[in-house]
Amino acid sequence: MRKLILGFYVSLDGKSADGDNGIREVMMSIDDPEQEEYFVSQLWDAGAFLMGRNTYEAMASYWPGSDHPSAKAMNEIPKVVFSRTLKSADWPESRIANGDTAEEIARLKAEPGKDLVAAGGTEFLHSLIKLGVVDEYHLWVLPAAAGKGAPLFPELDQPMNLRLVKSKAFRSGVLELVYAADK
Repeated sequence: MRKLILGFYVSLDGKSADGDNGIREVMMSIDDPEQEEYFVSQLWDAGAFLMGRNTYEAMASYWPGSDHPSAKAMNEIPKVVFSRTLKSADWPESRIANGDTAEEIARLKAEPGKDLVAAGGTEFLHSLIKLGVVDEYHLWVLPAAAGKGAPLFPELDQPMNLRLVKSKAFRSGVLELVYAADK
């Protein structure tokens, strides 16, 4: 059975790198070839990228024409867009999942292949966390505090226990923290 991995860039104070809190700019300004190469190699471990409509639309307009080191993986690896309103997904290797999210995730996990990676869009990622379908959290902690913005985790009914599986520090100050969800 495939795992669902939630990949997320976050500030030291736990704020999302999307929105207008400046963290995305910090992320884009970091020049660390070792971290970039490592990140891209991990992208190729994904059997599919899962995302919501807003993230899909932003990525579908950016990646096909990009020469960024991540572009080849982003364009070639299958993508599943969770949306009840999107009518077509024209970015190659994309399809729409418009049914119940938990059921769609269960079907995807049961398929053979590499693990699934949920990427981008705080609202979508919060929905996956609340559904309890995330198996691992791959957090990329940036060396900056935002002071404002959306938190990584939504309000939860009870504490969530996580177990540190791996950590890696890069010269730029970026940390990769991998946590398994205790279910």
